[in-house]
Amino acid sequence: MKNIKTYLYLFFGMALFGSATPLSKIISQDFSVFIAGMLRVFLAFLVLLPFIKISNYKNYKGKDLWVLIGIGLIGVLGFTFFMLSGMKLISGVTGSIVMSATPAITAVLSVLIFKDEFNWKKGLAISLAIAGILVLQLGSKTNNHGNDQLVGILLVIGAIFCEAAYTLMGKSLTQEYAPEEISGFSALIAFIGFIPFAFWEYHSGIFESVPLVSWIYLIIYGAATMGLGSVLWYRGVKQVEGSTAAAFMGVMPLSALLLSYILLNESFEWIHLLGFIMVFAGVLLIINVHMKMKKK
Repeated sequence: MKNIKTYLYLFFGMALFGSATPLSKIISQDFSVFIAGMLRVFLAFLVLLPFIKISNYKNYKGKDLWVLIGIGLIGVLGFTFFMLSGMKLISGVTGSIVMSATPAITAVLSVLIFKDEFNWKKGLAISLAIAGILVLQLGSKTNNHGNDQLVGILLVIGAIFCEAAYTLMGKSLTQEYAPEEISGFSALIAFIGFIPFAFWEYHSGIFESVPLVSWIYLIIYGAATMGLGSVLWYRGVKQVEGSTAAAFMGVMPLSALLLSYILLNESFEWIHLLGFIMVFAGVLLIINVHMKMKKK
């Protein structure tokens, strides 16, 4: 029974992370980017607040403090900005498939930055991710005009690099600090970073045309996808091996893709399936590599 509960934490944590892509598309249509981003990270911080002690910020000194600031500004603020900006220009399905490349790109950056072992599986994984994205760009018929779509894809790729930075920078901190605490403090840092941009973007009547349903989606986007998603995921991760947690990463792209069809009512194209299969095959390769490393 305990194992089932743990697996549910992992499953729903990743499913909530995946929902961020289609929700970004919905929210970006009615909210300005910086204000939506500021509200998102503030809501996430409120959800994470019961799991942290604010006074613990004093424990972050020297290099650890700079890493934490980097996580907040690059991994959270940067990710949110690029994601919302990119999803204004592309469909939810396209964004979901592009975001599916996150594990492969994270693995490659880990090789470049931390000198992790590189092998043919990692090389093939990143190649499949790139190929899948190119298939979407060259073959899809229902997306926006070519230039807009290309810019949107590039912005979402920027979000992937920010997400990878979040993972890799957090890798060292999780050895000494609780993951929920890192997530909470990084959300607070991102909130503070968003304030001047949101103030610049704000004007009278900016919220008058925003429908109630978009406010509800925004609350879910912050409180559930980042806040509750982090709590569930880290509760699960604490109780399993890394290889088991890695296997659940495959839930994220599946969740993002399915919710894009459901929430955005986007039409299915065979090119979507081809692109997703190519990128998801890269995810499975990275999971396979991770599981074999844990067995050594």
